[in-house]
Amino acid sequence: MQAFTFSPARAPYAAIAAKSRGRLIAEPASPTRSEFQRDRDRIIHSAAFRRLAHKTQVFVPHEGDHFRTRLTHSIEVGQIARALSRALGLDDDLAEALALSHDLGHTPFGHTGEDVLDELMLPYGGFDHNAQALRVVTKLERRYAGFDGLNLTFETLEGLVKHNGPLLEADGTPVPRYAKRGLPAVLIEYDAAQNLDLSTFASAEAQAAALADDIAYDAHDIDDGLRAGIITFQQISEVDFLRDIGSEIESLYPGLEPARTIHELVRRLITHMIEDAIEESKRGIVASGVASIDDVRAQKAPLIAFSEATSSVDKMVKSFLFQNMYRHQRLTNVRVQAAEVIYRLFPRFFEKPELMPAEWAEAAARVGGDEARRARLVCDYIAGMTDRFAIAEHRRLFDEAPELS
Repeated sequence: MQAFTFSPARAPYAAIAAKSRGRLIAEPASPTRSEFQRDRDRIIHSAAFRRLAHKTQVFVPHEGDHFRTRLTHSIEVGQIARALSRALGLDDDLAEALALSHDLGHTPFGHTGEDVLDELMLPYGGFDHNAQALRVVTKLERRYAGFDGLNLTFETLEGLVKHNGPLLEADGTPVPRYAKRGLPAVLIEYDAAQNLDLSTFASAEAQAAALADDIAYDAHDIDDGLRAGIITFQQISEVDFLRDIGSEIESLYPGLEPARTIHELVRRLITHMIEDAIEESKRGIVASGVASIDDVRAQKAPLIAFSEATSSVDKMVKSFLFQNMYRHQRLTNVRVQAAEVIYRLFPRFFEKPELMPAEWAEAAARVGGDEARRARLVCDYIAGMTDRFAIAEHRRLFDEAPELS
């Protein structure tokens, strides 16, 4: 059969699946799917993607079935990324693949787990969830007979690593967020095997996925916060833009019940941010004169972006959520207990790797006295845990488990 050739109309600056830089391990082309569709499908069928169903977004899962997990968040980011990409003539399969994979490196218990693992791994190169996502898709997923990882295309890997921008300056020094500690060792190691051009921007599709993540976070954390009673309508009126949306809803639907009011607020916020991003990105693309994906990579700033006014709204919403939701005492208490789980699990597995499942214990035995490699194995094992499995492992090893409430 011939390789898959169907391609909808794309803008000249879009990623072109048929012109992909390829995979680290060469594979025959698919007769039914583009290269980026294959990447998306491999991500969806991965064990790491399934585990996102039981990893915390903001709330721990046992608080209710209606709050978001990493999985539902990733699906929502995928929908928004596709909407942006289609409107801009981009490859929406690549954008979706990046949206669905962007959280694969997250630990149990959200950013709390990441912070604790980073602290514990500091003597061994630290922990970074973006670097861990790369490690998941290039090494830790073991499904295929011919290779470790998912053997994704260059464009998907570069987007996974660089969706928030370049990691190196033009002179090869780390960008400010990595200036103090340097690039994560995982990134350096993989880049030596397949050059990901760490000093350039990623594709417009990767930028669309990154912006979609921001939109989803803003809207859906407000949604979850209101439904959980952690924030109130009165509080969100502190943000002028949200107050204006609320006033519009009240004018159109006087006395609307709270659940519908929340949904109206969230969908109007999402709609505004998507439409603003499309218009601003079109303006920026025209002004830049980009005519190829390499032109996109060579830019000095992202091309997929909010207008200045909506960027200000985005910053205000994030500031509001940080002050009123993420630092809420109810969530702070959960984070303290969750951190204790990781603090106790890591040294126990490091000292007695035989307590891990057989394949992990055998891998630890193979590294022998190399403490750095053993620590990374333990880190990989814990980072891959779901919230409830981490609690179960704590119960198994210590005969107790926190309530996380």
